[in-house]
Amino acid sequence: MNHDTPLSPRPLQQLASGSRRLLTTAQLRARGVAAAETTAHCRPGGPWQQILPGVVLLHPGPPTGEERLHAVLLYAGRERAGGVPSQPGPRTAAGHGEAVITGLAALTLHGFTSAPPLPDLETVDVLVPRARRLRSTGCARILRTSDLPVPELLTVPQALDPVRAQGALVPVAPVARALADAVAELADPAAVRRLLTEAVRGGHCEPAAVVRELKEAHLLSRPHMVDAVESLLAEGRAIAEDRLYRMVRDYGLPDPVWNVGLRLPGGPDLGGVDAYWPEHAVAVDLDTRAGRHGHASCGEAGAPECPRKREHLERLGITVVQLSAKKLRDAPEHQAIVVRTALMAAADREPAAYVVVLPRP
Repeated sequence: MNHDTPLSPRPLQQLASGSRRLLTTAQLRARGVAAAETTAHCRPGGPWQQILPGVVLLHPGPPTGEERLHAVLLYAGRERAGGVPSQPGPRTAAGHGEAVITGLAALTLHGFTSAPPLPDLETVDVLVPRARRLRSTGCARILRTSDLPVPELLTVPQALDPVRAQGALVPVAPVARALADAVAELADPAAVRRLLTEAVRGGHCEPAAVVRELKEAHLLSRPHMVDAVESLLAEGRAIAEDRLYRMVRDYGLPDPVWNVGLRLPGGPDLGGVDAYWPEHAVAVDLDTRAGRHGHASCGEAGAPECPRKREHLERLGITVVQLSAKKLRDAPEHQAIVVRTALMAAADREPAAYVVVLPRP
């Protein structure tokens, strides 16, 4: 008896007509297809094709965008001996091991309109642990990393790819990481600017998170990145201010004076705040800012000037409420309660020192 002969081979027609039109050679062997038979079916003119090393497309036509996506995951995913995929954990999706889609393909799955549709991408970027011995080939571009992100598990929307090849969850890098991996390969400043702008304007992530990832990827020194990041931060600032305006209006808070600087009479400047209620001595400071070169700013570790400003104002009897654009977006009612509580508590405090309120330049 030939031990290479499958005990219970499945008809090839049944395999090809099933919902899974992509299988690894190990999965085919487990389904009763010998290696020689797979090779024969993948010859030119045959009914199958090897789309990537060890990954077989069970039809002769061009692969759809989703099929290419899943082929890259099958190629890059770690499998145990015998072709059994590793069990999914916090960094894995079923059957894909330690492989995470990133770059433009990830942004497309996150719903970016400025990223190309899946069928238009020549290559699909995939993150794998640095120790993996894989090479980029075909439609798979391998990015090794010592910091594999915890993926978000997404499905491919029907509108992106009418032919559903797998219907499985796809492990996708978070937006900020996918952005950094995407723009690292883009030389077109306009394309970089469009992606960064959509990330913030579309509410996908906050500017500080993008700047941190760009800094980690050593991209902030690129000439065309400087203007793009400046635009990103300006966009994020405008959105954060708009959320603050809407919170005050929608939850019936008293009107503050907006975007002002404070200083002692005849003394030094105390710094700027985004909103100030003089009669209550309460200030709101948005803490979503990040420096152009990725240095921490208000609300981030490593930004000593902001805690000093807050401590100085509070020593003068001024309550400083720090809000983030993310919290204003996700929980505006809760942030309004925080501000309202600070305003109501003013009556129980000692009167604050008098400060001069000036328009902030």
